[in-house]
Order: sequence, then C-alpha cells, then structure tokens
Amino acid sequence: MRTDLDHAASTPPRPEARAALSRCLEAANASATHAAGQDARTVVEDARDRIAAALHCSPHEVVFTSGGTEADNLAVKGIVWAAARRTGRTPHVVTTAVEHPAVLAPARWLAERGDATLEVVAPRHDGTVDVDQVLAAVRDDTALVSVMTANNELGAVNDVAALAAALQEREIPMHTDAVQAVATLDLDVTATTVDALALSAHKFGGPQGVGVAVLRRGVPVEPLTHGGGQDRGVRSGTFATGLIAACAAGLEAAVADRADLRLRLRRLTDRLAGGLLALDGVRRNGPSDADQRLASHLHVSFDGIDGAALGLALDRAGVSASAGSACGSGAATQSPVLAACGVDGTPLRLSLGWPSTDADVDRALDVLTDVVPRLRARAAAVG
Repeated sequence: MRTDLDHAASTPPRPEARAALSRCLEAANASATHAAGQDARTVVEDARDRIAAALHCSPHEVVFTSGGTEADNLAVKGIVWAAARRTGRTPHVVTTAVEHPAVLAPARWLAERGDATLEVVAPRHDGTVDVDQVLAAVRDDTALVSVMTANNELGAVNDVAALAAALQEREIPMHTDAVQAVATLDLDVTATTVDALALSAHKFGGPQGVGVAVLRRGVPVEPLTHGGGQDRGVRSGTFATGLIAACAAGLEAAVADRADLRLRLRRLTDRLAGGLLALDGVRRNGPSDADQRLASHLHVSFDGIDGAALGLALDRAGVSASAGSACGSGAATQSPVLAACGVDGTPLRLSLGWPSTDADVDRALDVLTDVVPRLRARAAAVG
C-alpha cells in the first residue's frame, strides 16, 4: 500500500463526490428540451447554485470548465482579448514569476503573438509576492493582473484581498488561481473583490476533468471555444453533468471540513517538518510564518543528494512525493518557481490532503530518515 504525500498534484475524491458522480453516470444531455434533458439541467443548475454559495458569489458568475488549466486560460486570454476589442489597443498584463504554467504560458503566448504586453514580477525569496511591487508594475493600459492565491510548490500564500482592493480602485480586473487554496483557506469572492478565480475539482476532493471559472458579472470575457453557447456563451460544450454534480458535492464537503482539516494538516506537516529538519543538511523552504503558507504543504531541500535518486528511492519504498509540481510533461527540468525564489539543493514537496493520517507521516519519516543518509553517503563516495 502506497503512502500518498502528493495531494497537491491530485487528492482522491471524497465519498460525497463519488456518490454524486455515480448517480449521474447515465444523465441525458442537459441542453436537450425533453424531460430527461431538463432533469440533467436541473442537476447542473443545482450544482451551480451550491458552488456559488460555497464561494460567496452569484450563480451567474460560475462557469464550468474541464479543470484549473482551462479556467486560468479562459480568464487570462478571455479578459485580455475582450479588453483589446473594447479599447482597440494592445492590453498590458501583469503577473508573477511564481504563477502556475496555466497562467504564465498563456500570458507569454499572448505577448509573443503581439496580443498583449507583459510584465512578470519577481517573488520574494520565500515565494510570496509583494503587493506594492505588483501595483508598481501597473500602467494606464493594464487590462489584467493575475496573482495566485497560494503557490502550488512552496505553499506560499499571497495577500490577494489587499491587491484586489487596490486594483478595484483603479478599475483594473484581477484574476487569481486559487486551485491549491480552496481545500484549506477560506475563499470569499465577494469579500476579496477578485474579478476572476480558477478552481480544479481534483485538488479539493472532486473528480478529475472538471473545474470552475468564477467570472464576475460585468467583466467582459471573450470565449475560447464557440459552439452551442452554453454557460452564457463564454464556454460552449455539453455539460458534464456527473462531473459537475461531483464537483459541487466535493466542494461542499471540503468547505464544511475546512477549518478542522486546516488544524489537522498543520499538526501533521509540523511533525513531518520536525522529523526532517532533525537530519543534517535539510532546509525548509517557503514562508517562515505559518499564516503565510498552506497547512497542507511542506517543501524542503536536501544537500548532497541526487534528485533523481531520491525520487526513485521514495517511489520504490511506496511513498508518493514530488520534486515540484505535477503539471508539466513529466520531464525532469528545474522548477521555474524554485529558480525565481533562489531555492538551492535537491527539492522535495510533501503535500497532505483530507485522507492523510499520522501513519502517513510516520511512514514518510521512516523512509526518509533511512534513505537520505544512505544516498548522501553514496554520493560522497562517488564524488
């Protein structure tokens, strides 16, 4: 049996989400006008209402996507293209060097095409973003600022509310990738005044293949796909009724459990950190202040160890962990996030989720306290 310490990549569906998906496996097309189709549409709209209640936004602002990547792309490209159409000028975009590739890649793609100009703000060493530095990058032609709520690798939490409030005064739309945040951080779209927000269900206990883009009413967004005009014309395509129902059920369960889960994961990650930091040549990366990092994430660096050897040893021992994010092609390349933050040594991200237990931490510590000295000794002998 494997020990899963890679919940930031994907966490298992909660029982509520599994049950909701099972009930809708034979759902009709929710755009059909017959009774079976309208029954499916009722399921979709009920899920939309429940998700909106969980996020404190209007159901009209909830758009269903295939996941966080599509939700990010829809916001970044859609808002920029709408601004270009409205103003007739090339829009300016501000983002940061620690964003998920689902934000940075489309922003750079827009700049390469000449559809936007782009400024990428450097992070602090701990992975957080300086609000004043982001605001200093804003110009008269800025059409979008995108700053993630919490980093997927270091777990660094940003002051999105302060940034969104400042941008609202300047009437500049703000997007935030909140994919990693929703499981342990309170998300209130209305209170934070963000204009666009992205979620992915499989990060909080829903199924893979479905996500949510919150697009505030009144913020123009050009669609990425055209077709049947579903979701107010912003995202055409047949509604994935079962996935959507499961997404809503998973989110409701996550929100109901969030406060207790945050405390439990904080205790587990602190115990895991204590055991690892007792070893020689181990450093904890990310913010030193617990309030500025996700309770679910522990990111450390090891001196004198080969990263590939560490990953292989953990996998052979039945421990799932990550040297970075799991959102790339699978190639072993240096993390742009860690490079931007100046993190050195061999990195390891250990991330916990709603099923995590003390036994998982015990197993991880047993394996790492055995593997790390052996790999270090082997590297020293070869060197």
